[in-house]
Amino acid sequence: MKLNRTEYRNKVLGCWLGKNVGGVVGAPYEWKRQVNDISFYTHTDWTIPGGRPMANDDLDIQLLWLVALEEIGLGIRADRLAEYWCTYVTPHWAEYGTAKINMRQGIMPPLSGTLGNEYKNSCGSYIRSEIWACIAPGAPETAARYAYEDAILDHGDGEGTYAEIFMAATESAAFVCGSLDEAVKIGLTYIPKDCGVAQAVRTAYECFEKKMDWKAARLEILKKYRGLPMPWTKCSPEDAALGLADGPRGYDVPSNIALTLVGLLWGGADFGQVMCICVNCGEDTDCTAATAGALWGILHGADALPQKWLDPIGRSISTKCLNLGELWTLPQNVDDLTDRTLAIAEQMQLRHPHTPTRLADDKTDTAETAIEALSRTDEGKAVWGGAAGGPRYEFDLLHVHVDYGASSVLMAPQCPKTVKLTFKNVSKIQHNLNLHWYLPEGWSVAPGPDTCLMLPIDWMTNEPPALEFTITAEKMAAAMQRAVLEITIPGRPTVMHVPLLFLNAAP
Repeated sequence: MKLNRTEYRNKVLGCWLGKNVGGVVGAPYEWKRQVNDISFYTHTDWTIPGGRPMANDDLDIQLLWLVALEEIGLGIRADRLAEYWCTYVTPHWAEYGTAKINMRQGIMPPLSGTLGNEYKNSCGSYIRSEIWACIAPGAPETAARYAYEDAILDHGDGEGTYAEIFMAATESAAFVCGSLDEAVKIGLTYIPKDCGVAQAVRTAYECFEKKMDWKAARLEILKKYRGLPMPWTKCSPEDAALGLADGPRGYDVPSNIALTLVGLLWGGADFGQVMCICVNCGEDTDCTAATAGALWGILHGADALPQKWLDPIGRSISTKCLNLGELWTLPQNVDDLTDRTLAIAEQMQLRHPHTPTRLADDKTDTAETAIEALSRTDEGKAVWGGAAGGPRYEFDLLHVHVDYGASSVLMAPQCPKTVKLTFKNVSKIQHNLNLHWYLPEGWSVAPGPDTCLMLPIDWMTNEPPALEFTITAEKMAAAMQRAVLEITIPGRPTVMHVPLLFLNAAP
């Protein structure tokens, strides 16, 4: 497929403009479980005279990821993003704070987003999906892979990771699809059918097909997928009377993804209606409206956005949750953000010459058969490769995935702990690996500190080889201790080190 560069830029600009509008219009009602009744911006506090938005956090981390892409390049992974997170992301609330505390202790993604995280099923990651879609237009698998590396930072194995993968794939597909329905259908193929996000999306569509009004659809979604209302906003008396005053703490993203789609489905081609329905549904209103605005902008382009929604906030960007002391190169407006996004997308085209959609200067070509090929057939398993349980370390010749098991990184003295290491060959030839363990004093490992492994060519084996090691600590001399697996290949100069971290689980 070919995507015309001029049309592509118009869609990217529409994405960022729609995102900015939605974040501002929804911010005053954030996390209020109630039916609202707005028809436009309602609080002048959220705009600055002269057309500038007040700060909200729905664009912030994507701006940081843009800077990371410019500084590091397209080979960005969760471990590299984690360093940016620890330096520049300021909040300590919910999943953001839990992940940051874990990362600062040395716990790598995805465990940073899983361990002790009550909010791994919440909304912090799907709101930063657009950057991955915009640099990989019409290439949902690529967008989904980047979204996974991002989401596991603070959502680990939770629904929040599925949410960002789904949104990134959907938004990427929307660049070449003719309708929201086609894009959503493709996005769903990148996540498991039985996850909460996928079920909530299907519920939104079922309500739409039954011709319910949006309020009835909202009620159906919240009956099935609601989380616990936030303590500072609680629940309206009307919703409490309908049985909506409870729910699992932090289980927020399935319902909010579904309400995003309620706005898009019931609002249709009317951007203002999309914004108002998202906000009037309540819940995480800045996130739902911002994401709906971004996806609407991709589908329809910047030229279709009503000027009356743009005038109050203009084209500038205001940040809320980034450490600006060392961030001197952030985009200051949506036009700069668009141009820099396009520059990364052009690099992506060079890095991935076989992606299904190519930017071109002639007219757009969106053949139906080509669009069908954007879907996956394995429920997204190839996106994360079954590796959500532990960190992955990537070297030039091989990748190593560490699975700590059910107890994660917790380890008690004199209680043997088994870890599983899976080795994936990413080179074109087989290798003999020499494995050597460096352990704290008094620790032991079975079958032994030195092991050999023959690593076959990846495409010549059904499953990548895996080894299990049982580590026993005679004592834990500190609250946190490390072991290191050293990997060498005879006849080659590269030395590869895989760190394993253990937290003292002694009573």
